[in-house]
Amino acid sequence: MNVVTSTSSRRREVPRLPIEVTSFVGRRHEVAEVKRLLTTGRVVTLTGVGGVGKTRLALRVAADVRRAFPDGVWLVELAGLQNPDLLVRSLIDALEIGDRSSRPAIEVLVDHLRDKQALVVLDNCEHLVDDCAVLAQTLVRSASELRILATSRQVLGFTGEQTLAVPPLSLPDAGMARPSAGASGEAVRLFAERAGDVLPGFAVTDANREAVERICLHLDGIPLGIELAAVRLRALSVEQLLARLDNRFQLLATRSQAVVPRQQTLRGLIDWSYGLCTEQERLLWARTSVFACGLDLEAAEEVCSGDGIDRDEIMDLVSGLVDKSVLARDDHLSSLPAARYRLLETIRQYGREQLAASGQEPELRRRHRDYFREKATQLRAHVFGPGQAEWFGRLRPEHANLRLALEYCFAVPDEVETGLGMATDLFHYWITGTYLGEGCHWINQGLAAVTGPSELRARALWANSWLRIIQTDIRAAEEMLREARALGERLGHEPALAYVALCSGMIAMYRGNTESAVALYEQAMARHRGTGDPMGLALALVWLCLACSLLGDSPRAIAAGEDCLAVCDAHGERWVRTYALMALAVETWRQGDGRRAAALAKESLRFQHSIDDLLGVRFNLEVLIWIAAGEGRFQRAAELLGVLQTIRRRIDVMPLEYVHVLRHYDESESRTREALGGAAFGAAVRRGAGLSYEEALDYVLAEDAVAGRPPAQDAPPSPLTPREMEIARLIAQGMSNKEIAASLVIAQRTAEGHVEHILTKLGFNSRTQIAVWIGELDRPPDEEHPPGG
Repeated sequence: MNVVTSTSSRRREVPRLPIEVTSFVGRRHEVAEVKRLLTTGRVVTLTGVGGVGKTRLALRVAADVRRAFPDGVWLVELAGLQNPDLLVRSLIDALEIGDRSSRPAIEVLVDHLRDKQALVVLDNCEHLVDDCAVLAQTLVRSASELRILATSRQVLGFTGEQTLAVPPLSLPDAGMARPSAGASGEAVRLFAERAGDVLPGFAVTDANREAVERICLHLDGIPLGIELAAVRLRALSVEQLLARLDNRFQLLATRSQAVVPRQQTLRGLIDWSYGLCTEQERLLWARTSVFACGLDLEAAEEVCSGDGIDRDEIMDLVSGLVDKSVLARDDHLSSLPAARYRLLETIRQYGREQLAASGQEPELRRRHRDYFREKATQLRAHVFGPGQAEWFGRLRPEHANLRLALEYCFAVPDEVETGLGMATDLFHYWITGTYLGEGCHWINQGLAAVTGPSELRARALWANSWLRIIQTDIRAAEEMLREARALGERLGHEPALAYVALCSGMIAMYRGNTESAVALYEQAMARHRGTGDPMGLALALVWLCLACSLLGDSPRAIAAGEDCLAVCDAHGERWVRTYALMALAVETWRQGDGRRAAALAKESLRFQHSIDDLLGVRFNLEVLIWIAAGEGRFQRAAELLGVLQTIRRRIDVMPLEYVHVLRHYDESESRTREALGGAAFGAAVRRGAGLSYEEALDYVLAEDAVAGRPPAQDAPPSPLTPREMEIARLIAQGMSNKEIAASLVIAQRTAEGHVEHILTKLGFNSRTQIAVWIGELDRPPDEEHPPGG
């Protein structure tokens, strides 16, 4: 396979790589060599010291060759993963594979990739090198078109692996008295560009060239070292920087013959950065290294204060570490209400060494666990109320931290019960995301260790049962419910018995015993009313609405749905409310009001998308497919069937059909295929499947009169999605990305991503070209040039 030129018409590649936010300097030879190795080999590993640029090189190559992999290019970041048992699960999550925990995770992964022409980037494998080697071998033996590009400080070490040692950036010729602008090397160019970022107007001139080149020579061309040095120009001149760099490395460079000079240099540079920090900044640096995927100011205040740092000093210390490029602001999460900070992995590892040497690591791990344990508790307390969306949003970026806290619990014998409580409190977090299988993993681990009769065990059993039901592992769900029921009766614990009844009703519906399900839902409602649990009551009403609709009892179905809305509205709740809207959409559609049903489903879907509830997104999409086919809008129905494939790539769980409306789905697909004909049907499905997740949701939520209308015969169809067209028009009005984000109430990072997609699709390289294109598109047809001409 030629990874440079190969293309495929199967579907448009879905980008899963971060957007470059700084310029990519040099590496022309290395980029070409990695592409060549990917052409001839199945697994390519980039090796080198920390900070040499392995990850950046891998991402640039992956971006360049993405069109050669029609099934996707995927980044799997392993730096924050400490437990090798979760390696396969991490790939499943990163590849957005719907997981069914009743099957071994490796089988799910292998089956998904077996016929895929895809590239997987495994980043930072060094601490899991043996496990990554076994996994890579397993995958490439099972998936003939799969390529793996790994980065590691050491080779994975198996037959068939191809490796490339990533060198430092090229350096100036030391024997050249006055090199030309092009002869100074990549390292100097990188220094100049990064210095220009922190000191606008900076340039390498005849006056400072020698000092800049000596700095780069001292740093051996290591990109991380150069970037850390360049930031010092906020306070120092180039000459001052060079003088201090010379002295510092003479003092700190190791004399060990076992360490190569580049490692001595990078270590010395980080030692130097550490030395430039105040005592309190060093302490905070070490303590923040306990976080797995970044942190915000509140987390730093809670976990890192005390014993030498007062809480009210944290903000200034964080700012100091940001200024020194130890902490970096995570701008791609700009939609969050609070700024987040992260440490580069090399910086984080250095901090962990300092923390371990101080003897404070066990205490900081415990405080980290306590902080996220409390977050899980608060999620449970606020999940039914006006703050739920905020809580879901706050926890999404903390997944690696939550995982690290749970790992701590299950690694310390006396903390296992705390771990079970935390995993169970996160039930709604697991159920609204792509982490169904991982939720089962943690709760199973806790249940295996906490075996005595308790209310916690009963709650964990029904929660795990619910997760199993969604994944169609009905037998395991029933076993858990039997024990939960017995515990609830033994302990007289009404909340557990209420949820056991609710889950039992779901299983009854799955098996076609709808009348039995209704009785169980009514029992659950009575118990939830008795315990004063509005969440449980609302959920039971949702399922009662669906069951009554299935039985043809419209008045009772509508009443249950409206009662659920009333309960939710009384508490300012929105998540369960969306499921009530979905249930009412099903009944409304069944009564023949497709327009009203679609409006209800879309209202539901918008909020579910905002909190990334993929389960709800899928349910509503299926309802919209039935509606489109039922109204004879077969082109849209087929494209929505393709979109469903995009959703299934992210979550493959029990669909809404399990309430025994499978016939509606089958009928919708059959009618659509027959109406369009095989070729047109397949083309429409491929168009829908070729959309990225965000594009797909934009299309689903678009007004039918626009999104479903075939393009005019006298004008070329726009290659942009409805959302991209909206943004293109705002660009034409002169809006910046920040202004677009504010206007559309989206994250600035999201707006930037849309702009990049627009430029790529239209083949433009400036916003001005977009504005001109919009102007031509909007030109009245009776003018000289046709739209788009």
